[in-house]
Amino acid sequence: MTARARTPENQDELLEYRLSLRLGPVHARQRLGIEQEADARIFGQDHTSFHLENVTTAPGFIKFCLKLVGLFGRAQNNSRRLDTAHNRFHLTDLPAAFEGFRILHLTDLHVDMDEANLQALIRKIEPLEYDLCVLTGDYRRLTWGPVDDALDGMARLRDVIRGKAYAVLGNHDSIRMVPALEDMGYSLLMNEMAPIEHEGERIFLAGVDDAHFYKVHNLHQAGDSIPPGGISILLSHTPEIWREAAHAGYDIFLCGHTHGGQICLPGGIPLTLDSDCPRRLGRGYWQVNDMQGYTSPGSGTSVLNVRLNCPPEVTIHTLTRGPE
Repeated sequence: MTARARTPENQDELLEYRLSLRLGPVHARQRLGIEQEADARIFGQDHTSFHLENVTTAPGFIKFCLKLVGLFGRAQNNSRRLDTAHNRFHLTDLPAAFEGFRILHLTDLHVDMDEANLQALIRKIEPLEYDLCVLTGDYRRLTWGPVDDALDGMARLRDVIRGKAYAVLGNHDSIRMVPALEDMGYSLLMNEMAPIEHEGERIFLAGVDDAHFYKVHNLHQAGDSIPPGGISILLSHTPEIWREAAHAGYDIFLCGHTHGGQICLPGGIPLTLDSDCPRRLGRGYWQVNDMQGYTSPGSGTSVLNVRLNCPPEVTIHTLTRGPE
């Protein structure tokens, strides 16, 4: 008997089967179907799914404008100078074992966008001390097309991340990346929850699939098994579901997507956040009702590897029961 030759068709069938086992058939079909449609049409189904990064002339136009005003070199250098930002979440009911627990938060890496940026990211996180790493999406440069270069960059990054690394997908990420990312040692939270144990006590980490373009997030599925009174942290690519998450009772909300604006006016005023949320949620620490949140401006760049008045960052969140 001869082995069945691998063709694109049966590779797709195998992928869909593996994703169906991992995510459930409905989620897998929905995500794959939307992706295939978007890949075919690039701009999506209507004007609401338009993305600047899909306009092939956009990088050249932005580069031309920045060069015209003498800012391109500075903006490109800025994109490769990552800060380490520190944030504290004060939680009066935090289990004692988690006092001082540190979470490294990475987002919007776009690892196949600029090799110099990826190298800077790796150098930045290598010496850092933390207890857990979380990643909130957008690992690929484009919103469509091949995933191999992005996966290669994510593998190199995983080599320097110590311990567990939990991740969610963003609107740039293909569901086809899930098996490879999990094989590397990333734990994907696809509308799922994972208890985090430390010195005999627990907090609860939930993560949802992309809520910006794919709209396949499910806060109920992600959080229903969190016990009453348990400290809960939600990972979402985008801040756009802040209202739903606050009413669902999450204690902490970690996200990215906005890039902080990436190209901002003096004072860090963003020209656009590409996100349906209040501007005060577009970057840094915020609070809604009893839920605390943090929107990271991210480590990478989109459309063009430039930043103005909005430095890229990796973030260390420290959990504490102490006073503010």
